[in-house]
Amino acid sequence: MSNMSTNNMPNSNSKRIAAEKAAAYIQDGMTVGLGTGSTAYWAIQEIGKKVHNGLQIKAVATSVQSEKLAIDLGIPLSPFSEIAEIDVTIDGADEVDGMWNLIKGGGGALLREKIIASSSKELIVVVDESKVVDRLGKFHLPVEVVKFGYELTRRKLSALGCEPKLRLVDQKPYMTDNGNYILDCDFKQIAMPSECHDAINSIPGVVDNGLFIGMAAKVIVGYKDGSVKECYNKP
Repeated sequence: MSNMSTNNMPNSNSKRIAAEKAAAYIQDGMTVGLGTGSTAYWAIQEIGKKVHNGLQIKAVATSVQSEKLAIDLGIPLSPFSEIAEIDVTIDGADEVDGMWNLIKGGGGALLREKIIASSSKELIVVVDESKVVDRLGKFHLPVEVVKFGYELTRRKLSALGCEPKLRLVDQKPYMTDNGNYILDCDFKQIAMPSECHDAINSIPGVVDNGLFIGMAAKVIVGYKDGSVKECYNKP
């Protein structure tokens, strides 16, 4: 990821300005969660600049890619054994609805992202305007499953009303950083995200799914015209 070209990224400018806005919330002494994906890339770049200019933080990464990028930029990483709580995590999303439910996992790191998000005091979600939707589901929901018997797990997922497809890279099954497969599930629309989340996770063989329900504290949206909108989740 550290070698990722950003010149041809769709909406890269709107992602960058939103990510830079999110990085402004990072303060000295914080423990920071580093997300995964094209938007998180910009946030990590901005955090790297701040560290270079004297910002003192500790960080944990949600993927091997983000970890490598952080190391390249000189961002100090800490082992989880030394982390009690994460102050702020900045991450992207594949879709965000009006209730701030998210679909994540397009980059394949949904399990690690959810572990870190659930241990964070604040999850700041950074997206461009194309990711904001009225209802989740146009983006196929990633579900991380163990390799053993994944065909059976796929059948049970199908019974929930979706079409699950094994994610492939170079005609081979995509492997997560945890050594699992991902089934990308086409639900068309997800009318009840919370219920869908629980139904999926009740299936043996499912490790977790890409629905993030009620986890975001802020959503920062970047627009093509250069503007940024910040939304705050009031308890």
